[in-house]
Amino acid sequence: MSYAFHSHGAMSSTTAMVLRSLRRPLVTEERPLPVPGRNEVRILVEACGVCRTDLHLLDGELPQAALPVVPGHEAVGRVEAVGADVTLWKAGDRIGVPWLGGTCGVCDYCARGWENLCDAPEFTGCSRDGGYATHMLANAAFCLPMPERDYPDAALAAPLLCAGLIGGRALRLAGEGDALGLYGFGAAAHILAQVARTAGRRVYAFTRQGDLEAQSFARSLGVTWVGTSEESPPELLDAAIIFAPIGELVPKALQAVKKGGTVVCGGIHMSDIPRFPYRLLWEERRLTSVANLTREDGHAFLATAARAQVRTHVRRYSLADANCALDDLRTGRVQGAAVLMPMA
Repeated sequence: MSYAFHSHGAMSSTTAMVLRSLRRPLVTEERPLPVPGRNEVRILVEACGVCRTDLHLLDGELPQAALPVVPGHEAVGRVEAVGADVTLWKAGDRIGVPWLGGTCGVCDYCARGWENLCDAPEFTGCSRDGGYATHMLANAAFCLPMPERDYPDAALAAPLLCAGLIGGRALRLAGEGDALGLYGFGAAAHILAQVARTAGRRVYAFTRQGDLEAQSFARSLGVTWVGTSEESPPELLDAAIIFAPIGELVPKALQAVKKGGTVVCGGIHMSDIPRFPYRLLWEERRLTSVANLTREDGHAFLATAARAQVRTHVRRYSLADANCALDDLRTGRVQGAAVLMPMA
């Protein structure tokens, strides 16, 4: 049994943008309105962020993908119906759906509280349908509260659910040093720059050579220094986070951090890391990666973002323009984050 409320004319179907074949455009499909299972909620999607991970999905770089699939793992919307065993949410609640869509709950990692490393996870918009749609289903236990009092604009809130959450976990692993480098100034970096500056940290932004728009965007957020990935910052960094999926940046970032510094690889996919001399890693520099997130990460970062009054910069697209949004993201035509507005 499920419980529901109806809105937008009691819609009886959903429109979704579906990935049916790798390296091919998404296709529009009309589907029956999905019915939530016992532990699921059905969500009327107000906004869904377009993430670089979605490009990796399209390009066949995520082996966990299950085609056909509806992409999108930064979805904000209203609970429309709940499954019989759902007690966390009720119809009308405003919630967010992040990348981690479910875990087994029984493997060694889950038992130790490391659900981000679960042996049998589900990923929203990858191994289960996501938010590039007017409606979606989600595991109720893995959704996050996104109340309107804190997030009045769903489009501005959507990027927090991946660019923010994964970036927040990366920031935690980077430590609390004062000088922080961000390689690749896109959706995640523009959020973390605001969080770090609020905490009194010095932020150094690295962009692609010739990307004057990204450099100007970084300066508008008050970072300490802006340069290209080929340049050395004016001081050695305490830590660096790499968001660009470019393995060649790893030796550069290691060279830019001081003794005992940390380099965090913040993406789910990266090109191969080239050979580099041991001296770049010596003196207790650390190189680590971020894998997914935990629900605890989600609650903690959303609270931090609210305190820091993070203001995301977004470009809005209609659901029908999802392929255009993906292309704009791929070619660097988006400053900040691209967001689909399915009900617009």
